[in-house]
Amino acid sequence: MQLRIVGSSPAWPNPGSACSGHLVDGRLLLDCGPGVLAKLRELEPWPTVEAIAITHLHLDHWGDLVPWVWGSIFGSGGELPKPRLLLPRGSSDALRPVLARLGGERMLERAFEVEEYDAGAPLGVAGLRLTALPVVHYDLDAYGFRIEGADAVLAYSGDTGPCDELVELARDGDLLLCEATLEQAEEGDDRGHLTAEEAREAQVRAGARRLVLTHRPVERAVPPGFELARDGLELTV
Repeated sequence: MQLRIVGSSPAWPNPGSACSGHLVDGRLLLDCGPGVLAKLRELEPWPTVEAIAITHLHLDHWGDLVPWVWGSIFGSGGELPKPRLLLPRGSSDALRPVLARLGGERMLERAFEVEEYDAGAPLGVAGLRLTALPVVHYDLDAYGFRIEGADAVLAYSGDTGPCDELVELARDGDLLLCEATLEQAEEGDDRGHLTAEEAREAQVRAGARRLVLTHRPVERAVPPGFELARDGLELTV
């Protein structure tokens, strides 16, 4: 399994970087934040991914779906088959008032084959097996993904605070790609992000073999001993 970090920034972009976007085997895109489409177009005239899976509806994880629609209508994207777009259950209804202001309530259907996934129900996607589990991200429905191939397991946290579901996503996996937005742990039960040390704790509990941090602001140094994602990084899982 091959993983390319397309965008590694948090909600505000690091200099020269895109927000969340991670490409698996050149066929499955995990999240599609602002800047991701432009990065993909550096690789080919228009992305030929088979599917896009969105973890949650914060804009830094789905915002480039909107320009993707315009490129599919007016640009070269219309010459290609529509990718599958996998959204959390209930997302289509939640997005309609927003999309109505941006171009039309059903504008996503013009560029994508839109589906909604259920937590814990495995899906066959682009030759891989994807399972979404709910994670803790403030009061928003948010998910992490477990991606299983023939000989490798990738876990992607999405955005999350500490939770048992993150550990289950990464259980005995080959790589945990994990957000680490925070320098210090948030106080209280209303959590939404992790420190690098909390990401490491999840990796250890899960028995995952490798940890790569993403969604990290450039303003926050990476503690010694941690591996950090950067845009364009290619990894073998």
